[in-house]
Amino acid sequence: MIEDDEYYGRIKVLGWCMIFVVAVLIARAGHLQVYDGEKYAKLADGNRIRIIPTMAPRGTFYDRFGTPLVVNRPGFTVSLLPLIAPVSEDVIIKLANLLKIKPEEIHKKIDAHVGFDPIRIKTDVTQDIVTILEEQKDSYPGVVIEVQPARNYILKEEGAHAFGYVSEISDEELERRKSEGYKSGDIIGKFGLEKIYDAYLRGEGGGEQVEVDVSGKPVEILGRKEPIPGADLYLTIDKSLQEATEQAVDAQLAAINAHAAAAVVMNPQTGEVLALVSRPAFDPNLFVGGISSKNWNVINSNPYHPMDNKAITGEYPPGSTFKIVTGTAALAEGRVTPEEKILDVGHHWLIPKGNAGGEALGWINFLEAMAHSDNVYFYEMGNRLGIDLLEKNSRIFGLGEKTGIDLPYESEGLVASRAYKEKVFEEEWYLAETFDAAIGQGFNLVTPLQAAMVMGEIAANGKRYKPHLVNKIASQDGKTIKVFEPELLGELPYAKSIIQLVQAGLHEVTKYGTAAGVFAGFPVEIAGKTGTAENPHGRDHGWFVAYGPFDNPNVVVAVVVEQGGYGSQSAVPIGRKILEAAFHIVPPQPAAQKAAQ
Repeated sequence: MIEDDEYYGRIKVLGWCMIFVVAVLIARAGHLQVYDGEKYAKLADGNRIRIIPTMAPRGTFYDRFGTPLVVNRPGFTVSLLPLIAPVSEDVIIKLANLLKIKPEEIHKKIDAHVGFDPIRIKTDVTQDIVTILEEQKDSYPGVVIEVQPARNYILKEEGAHAFGYVSEISDEELERRKSEGYKSGDIIGKFGLEKIYDAYLRGEGGGEQVEVDVSGKPVEILGRKEPIPGADLYLTIDKSLQEATEQAVDAQLAAINAHAAAAVVMNPQTGEVLALVSRPAFDPNLFVGGISSKNWNVINSNPYHPMDNKAITGEYPPGSTFKIVTGTAALAEGRVTPEEKILDVGHHWLIPKGNAGGEALGWINFLEAMAHSDNVYFYEMGNRLGIDLLEKNSRIFGLGEKTGIDLPYESEGLVASRAYKEKVFEEEWYLAETFDAAIGQGFNLVTPLQAAMVMGEIAANGKRYKPHLVNKIASQDGKTIKVFEPELLGELPYAKSIIQLVQAGLHEVTKYGTAAGVFAGFPVEIAGKTGTAENPHGRDHGWFVAYGPFDNPNVVVAVVVEQGGYGSQSAVPIGRKILEAAFHIVPPQPAAQKAAQ
């Protein structure tokens, strides 16, 4: 009996609790209906809550001394923020006309969009478009203006092939990189360092939780998450040297009526790239907001291909600069001694191949042959080595493969070999082709960067360092994220005495050899090598590679001038100006200028 009383007591208490809860819910519903009904109806009918993403500022590029090279500036993006219904076709057509794009492009972005964040239609629009949209916002329902950071390439064309450019992610890129967090409308690195280090540079976007009305106009900011800026790149580039290299190339191209060239300046002891130039160039700022058809046609129709980074993608016969490889191989393989003299009568005795203009230098040894770039001597070195040993030693120097520089689209070049000819032409190898290979003609192809690397290996007593353009990655608050130390890729397996002989021969080039005239009176001891590469499509290409100071080199230079003619006349003057800038040498004044003063 007692147990039954306890049971019914508990049921009674539970019943009163249920009645209380129901009463509270009814009271709350009545309050919302009677007192706050108008407020919530307004929100339901007119206002919406949206998360508007905020793009993180990309990291800044600094030169090796902390001078800014690539920064950000405020930019305006036109976006769609449809709320209750899709943006009308009339608005899409009007907006397309205003932005000078096709309506189909807007539809394509709408169709590809997922989520509730704004659909970015055009980035970095001009102030006049912003003004029109603000003044006529009632005519553009669902269209909003977002303020976002836009890239600013301070030097414009200068350094463009190293720095690269950014633009809106393409459909193909988005498909590949969705898993990495990329979204439609994102701005990503497309070329150069911007592309290679995009993951570091892009940062982490933030956003605002915003109450907006039916036209898309923000009414109230309900919450905010600040974006995290991208990391900064501290480059190996020397801004002053980069500018001097650009100016030297431009001045020489204008003087000899040539149109394309490339130059690389490095520290052979570390692999740091101090300057990198390719001509013709382009202004990466044109791509920031999406390049116009007019500007793209100008770039795309240029027969000298401004978008090609000729310093790492241009493949040229190395000409007589390749005699560094041939000479080193002949000494190392015991095919010649430094003292042995070979008779140059203007052409080789086995095959009628000779020097330019039929020049005959008589009896010459290794140092003299290197200084005067004597073809007959090096034809004989090729004859003694054979193509297989030439190929072997070319690959020892790292030719025929990418250097690994932190830039996209690097070319491998080509090492002349029996295997290559058999594969491509299905023909056997001939001695005449060995002669061509020995002086850097025929099938041999190198990039200017590879030419710089070969010269750098000699300068660094056989050491080959990986070329790189970034010294450090750091957050914007100064915290170091990653440091790039010099990376030794390998060492030439040659005796120190052999490398010293090659160094001595290259030193003589600027003393009494093919570059002596241009370097007369130069206050820093320089080793160099000129080259002229045959070109079946026009004038020959001109080459010059050099390093200095001779006793303790910290600068190596490689220059190629497409269709520039003799290297001693086209490329060497550029090399001298670069070395003057590198060593802070004031160039001598022309005689006429001195007389005027």
